[in-house]
Amino acid sequence: VGSSPGDTELTPCQEQPAAEDSAFISIQAFPALLDLPQDLEVSKVSCGSRHTAIVTRGGELYTWGWGKYGQLGHGDNVSSDQPRRVEYLVAEGLQAEEVVCGPWTTYVCVLE
Repeated sequence: VGSSPGDTELTPCQEQPAAEDSAFISIQAFPALLDLPQDLEVSKVSCGSRHTAIVTRGGELYTWGWGKYGQLGHGDNVSSDQPRRVEYLVAEGLQAEEVVCGPWTTYVCVLE
């Protein structure tokens, strides 16, 4: 899952989001606990400049953060403060093994 960078910047917490943004994503400069379902066991984590991805022991990929360039892998450009499972991998019968987030991209190594 990947895209090219653009000129749009994420709006800081103090300001209102731009009209074209579908969701406001807060910026956190410090670690925070995640509210993940209890049955998920996280095996890998990667952080981009404005998004995060995890791989579970079961091979599922969850992403969240700024999605302006489709880097979250949900088939849209929607941002999310909550982790969302990447359904494309499930639908294709693929298991995520590794994940690496870049500034505006997410790279996933999968097993068939």
